[in-house]
Amino acid sequence: MSDYFADVKRYDSDADEVIVKKIVRHLGIALRNRDSSLVSCSDPTELKRVKDSWCGKKLGVSADAADDAVARTCETMSGDRAKSRVTFYYLCARELEKLSDL
Repeated sequence: MSDYFADVKRYDSDADEVIVKKIVRHLGIALRNRDSSLVSCSDPTELKRVKDSWCGKKLGVSADAADDAVARTCETMSGDRAKSRVTFYYLCARELEKLSDL
């Protein structure tokens, strides 16, 4: 858990550990596999999954808002070759101003 929180804090120094824990709990078993614990911004199928499942279903935002948030998060994390799914989801929620809804 502390590794996830430390990674999120690289992008948001005011990150809320409780929210990070909720995202980790939501992702559950997906975090056990290295491949599924990462997000690839170069894979359209992966980004569609994030937009539909996380942004659309969990956060309840429109497809356009999800597209914008995912694009901005990819840009924010562009320096990371391996983008942590927990951090990616946290930053998407922050972009959408939905952290308090988690």
